[in-house]
Amino acid sequence: MKSFLICLFLALSFSATAQNLYSKSYGDKKNIAVVFIHGGPSGNSTLFEGTTAQKLAENGFYVIVYDRRGEGRSADNDAKFTYEEAFQDLNSIYKKYHLKKAVLIGHSFGGLVSTLYTHKYPKNVSALVLAGALFAQQETYDHILNSIKKIHDGDSKTLNKIAYIEKLDKNSAGYRKYCFELASDENYFKMPKPTKASKKLYAKYESGEFFKTNIRNKNAPLVFYKNEKQNNIDSRPLLKKIKTSGVPIFAIYGKNDGIFSPEQMGSIEQITGKNNFALLDNCSHYLFVDQQDKFISKIKNWIK
Repeated sequence: MKSFLICLFLALSFSATAQNLYSKSYGDKKNIAVVFIHGGPSGNSTLFEGTTAQKLAENGFYVIVYDRRGEGRSADNDAKFTYEEAFQDLNSIYKKYHLKKAVLIGHSFGGLVSTLYTHKYPKNVSALVLAGALFAQQETYDHILNSIKKIHDGDSKTLNKIAYIEKLDKNSAGYRKYCFELASDENYFKMPKPTKASKKLYAKYESGEFFKTNIRNKNAPLVFYKNEKQNNIDSRPLLKKIKTSGVPIFAIYGKNDGIFSPEQMGSIEQITGKNNFALLDNCSHYLFVDQQDKFISKIKNWIK
């Protein structure tokens, strides 16, 4: 009886949490289901939802977006920000939208979430798409610091800042934060030559309702690094296992995404295979806005 009550309590607690998740679907539910998994920790799906979700749906997909617990529009003061918690959130999305299988598009940190989820629940995933996704975290941090050293050779202020960062615990929120702040200062996340189409998309987003709900939980990374042991990982061994298990893997990256080295891109292409890999010109981290038409075209050709 006691065990039954405990199980009932956990089930009710999980259900209540799942109901608090922000989510929305686009398109016909009879089409191939695609779930977008946003970056973070402290991210949200507003940029993808405000620019790309509807258009991807118009190309024959049933697109679902959501914000993880404690991030973005899914407020939760008790969120732990662990991968296991992220899996629970994603499973609740499957349950809410009656999904047996879905294509997962993992962007940035969402690439790690989607990879780990696919490894644990391969039967739930019809295909894994890495979109500007993190996979070898320490290699990314090393590349950011080393490339900026070369750019600022002789600039003592920047070099001293890098020297300070390199002394920090590499498995800390501070180390991650400072690395990405440096990358942002160098415009590593911005496309080099914005097109008319990308300018229009960004402007529409920034003047619309989705930008107003671009909520960032600054405490999320701190709590994540406190609670999650897998906080600086290389997911490539798991990607190889996923591919062996029969789940197709695709990868699409911006050629000008400054946080990844050419060697890293080469290693991902080796895993996916040439036909399942795309590197978009004049494109950085937010590739579904920078080169939206090419992004959607690749997804459509690969999945359909």
